[in-house]
Amino acid sequence: MNYGFEAFFKRLCAETEITNQSQLARELDVGRAAVSLAKRKDSVPARWILDLSAKYGLNPLWLEMGKGFPRPESTMPAADDISAYQEVPKVRARLSAGGGSFETESQVEGYYSFRSDWLNMRGNPSNMVLMEVIGNSMEPEIKEGDMVLIDESRTDVLSGGIYAVGVEDTVMVKRVERLPGTLVLRSDNVDYSPIHLSGDELNNVRVIGKVLWASREYR
Repeated sequence: MNYGFEAFFKRLCAETEITNQSQLARELDVGRAAVSLAKRKDSVPARWILDLSAKYGLNPLWLEMGKGFPRPESTMPAADDISAYQEVPKVRARLSAGGGSFETESQVEGYYSFRSDWLNMRGNPSNMVLMEVIGNSMEPEIKEGDMVLIDESRTDVLSGGIYAVGVEDTVMVKRVERLPGTLVLRSDNVDYSPIHLSGDELNNVRVIGKVLWASREYR
């Protein structure tokens, strides 16, 4: 079996100087308990895959699932223009364009290839993830079933920008406006009222990242 924590850790040790779980925790800047929890759950957070792949030059799909070659440059001859493309992970968490989605798992479901130059013009690709949208509160700009590209390093709010936002145990996609002492989450669909968060409510809010792009599959 190529999935799960043990298979991931075996591959990581084979391609890096990491030899034990304590070293892994130090490299990720997390507590030893976080690594133990990942081992018990037999799953690896998407952010760990991205961080370790970027740091050691590994193929994230190989590191997580054992598919392909350990390093991207090994997949095809150098003469081919494979370096022109980079993979971005799609995570299981879904963004609600409505009242909030409780599907917040960061487990990677797959990878999508984008042109490297296009991604790099918009930020650091290692900080980007793809999520699916459910609900219609952001129509017509973003529709249910759309997949959005999110830069998780861009958490400083620029008023009017579209962001993935976590509120308590739910995640959603909204236009965000920051006012003195208040965060306003607005929908493009006029049937939805703005959400005003202030005071202690702000302690339960986290800006996950800025939406950079959306794709749509016509059914």
